[in-house]
Amino acid sequence: MGSRNFFSELKRRNVYKVAVAYIVVSWLLIQAASIFLPTFNAPQWAMQIVILILVVGFPIALVFSWAFEITPEGIKFESEVAANQSITRKTGRKIFAVTTVLAVIAVGLFVFQLLRARSIAEPRATASAARTEAEKVPNKSIAVLPFDNLSRDPDNAFFAEGVQDEILTRLANVADLKVIARTSTGKFKSAPENLPDIAKQLGVANILEGSVQKAADQVRVNVQLINALTNAHIWAEIYDRKLTDIFGVESDIAKAVADALKAKLTGSEQTEISKKPTENSEAYELYLKGRFFWNKRTGEDLQTAADYFQRAIAVDSQYAAAYAGLAQTYVVIPLFAAGMPGEYFPKAKAAAQRAIELDETSAEAHTALGLLLCFADVDFPEAEKEIKRAMAINTK
Repeated sequence: MGSRNFFSELKRRNVYKVAVAYIVVSWLLIQAASIFLPTFNAPQWAMQIVILILVVGFPIALVFSWAFEITPEGIKFESEVAANQSITRKTGRKIFAVTTVLAVIAVGLFVFQLLRARSIAEPRATASAARTEAEKVPNKSIAVLPFDNLSRDPDNAFFAEGVQDEILTRLANVADLKVIARTSTGKFKSAPENLPDIAKQLGVANILEGSVQKAADQVRVNVQLINALTNAHIWAEIYDRKLTDIFGVESDIAKAVADALKAKLTGSEQTEISKKPTENSEAYELYLKGRFFWNKRTGEDLQTAADYFQRAIAVDSQYAAAYAGLAQTYVVIPLFAAGMPGEYFPKAKAAAQRAIELDETSAEAHTALGLLLCFADVDFPEAEKEIKRAMAINTK
């Protein structure tokens, strides 16, 4: 048998897929063992035995996949079913599906371990002090509620959502502020009647609410900062600007909120708040549309999001955030059965690497690259570095 025929046989008999599946399952078992064995005070050699068994089992699994085939009638020698190509293809598809599900679970355990290790490493107060601290609501805490779209065109909802996101992101760069993530505030409306209840649910003392009105190249942004505990207005402002100055509006709002809450800004934080990710307003609108559809999380909407991110890049090839958005979208498209990993993962990796080249502080790009290093490259040490880098950026 020639080398070419040999490798073709490896592919036909699903040996490659079994190898990848075995590696993913092994990693999942090692992650699970590292979590549960210490719980039962297992000796150190127990983990060594687990790893040894998995290493020994690898060549056995490859030999099994070469010699046998799983059929509806049970396990048979491959030579008995070699002529039936449909069986091997069906087996290959099943192996791929199971591998994908297990990979997602493994990555979840991986991220869990990173977060757990970080929490263990941080200094902790006594139990009574921790309970007392949990009951306190920091004065420098804020939630940015969804902004109302007051534009005549309801399709401009993406713009109001994008402005809210940008303001929240800029505030999140201020270490002296506790800022609630958008995923926690998305279920609330812009100007709710029960602010104290919402603030209690979110664990914040202050609420920023507002509205956006866009007409042609003119934008009006109306915002107000409210102390949710007393229902008192701390600060409010109306901004009438050109669309090209929308980044200036978002920056001014973030600075005003930080000043009103007496948050201390470092030099790097002032730079982040004032950052202008693109000079092109058309690219920015396309990017916001991409984020709008990205947040919908369906296969069709993710394909639409990818198209908008690509168009934003076509308008501004130096737009790091658009590359990061494209990378994130390509990573999750296969998970929503909207494409194959072999097609989208390489493109996702290229987009993530380009985003990092343009902006090393892109947490989204580092996260996407970290997941790809797990899924596609099975390079766990490098994946851990990327995930940790993303966490460091988000917590600085």
